[in-house]
Order: sequence, then structure tokens, then C-alpha cells
Amino acid sequence: MKYLIVGLGNIGREYEDTRHNIGFRVLDALAKASNIVFEDKRYGFVSEMRLKGKTLILLKPSTFMNLSGNAVRYWLQKEKIPVENMLVVVDDLALPFGALRLKGKGSDAGHNGLKHIQTILSTQNYARLRFGIGNDFPQGGQVNYVLSEFSEEEEQVMPERLEICCEMIKTFCLSGIQVAMNQYNNK
Repeated sequence: MKYLIVGLGNIGREYEDTRHNIGFRVLDALAKASNIVFEDKRYGFVSEMRLKGKTLILLKPSTFMNLSGNAVRYWLQKEKIPVENMLVVVDDLALPFGALRLKGKGSDAGHNGLKHIQTILSTQNYARLRFGIGNDFPQGGQVNYVLSEFSEEEEQVMPERLEICCEMIKTFCLSGIQVAMNQYNNK
């Protein structure tokens, strides 16, 4: 059985450690823990890992955030993965920093990456793991905030949050969305 795990972010060194790229960081942590590396392929950086008889295709789209749906559609079709076996890791302004929420479906909540995926796939019915980045910015400062780097204090707890994200992804693939939500949400 195959799964597509998508980490949303923007390519380029100037975006590397920004809040908006937390999806890339989660996938980087998962790949590092599994001793696998990403390859530059069509529409993204891709890696493949095995997990107890399952195959996880890790995708960091190279299409920029607002066109993420193109990469997602291509890799779902190429690998013949049903949309219910896809999990998208995304930053979320509505959650305090480090809060993690797994959902089986939902709106794009104003996130341009999710909006494009929803448009291209014509559905909101796909799992997403929302990583809270907080919303400590002045009115009109959202763009600068999401494209800013995490604070020193946030970086200190980042390894633990990334490790939990990796466990959530593994649980999603091994036990399903319901078990993963029950085990990790609201903790």
C-alpha cells in the first residue's frame, strides 16, 4: 500500500527556515530519521521510505506554495495513490506555535497551498496535518510573519514538535486517520 506525504513550502534559500516552510521541515525530519534523501524530480523533491510493508512517497513540491496542486496531482497519478492515502503537512496561523492538529478533511482556511490543491483535485476530502505557527503579528503583517523565521525559543522546542509530527505521519499510514487523530489531537 502506498501513501503520499506532502510537505508544503516554498523553494529557495530565502524561504528555507521560514514559518511557511514548516511542511518541508517536517518531511526533512522524517527523511533524516529514516536515513533517506530527497531527489530533484518532476514537480518536486521526492523520497521514498518503507514502513512496515507500506511505501511512503515524500513530496516537497517545487512549484511554489500557490501551485502545490500541480505537484500533488502529478504524484498521486504517477504512483497510483488514492487521495484518501494522502496527507498534507501545512503551517497554520490559527493555531498557537507548536500545536498540532490532524484532520481528515476541511476547508483551505485561507491557505493558498491548500486552496490550490483543493481546486486541482476538486475535493476538500484529504487529510492534513496542521502545524501551528502562531499569529503574533500586527494588522496587515501576515505575509511578513509567515515568511519570517522562528524565534530562538521556538527553535528550542522544534526538535520535539518535529518528532511528534513524524510519529503522527507514521500512525496515519499504519493505523488510519481516526486512530491518529484520537491518539494525537488535543495533546
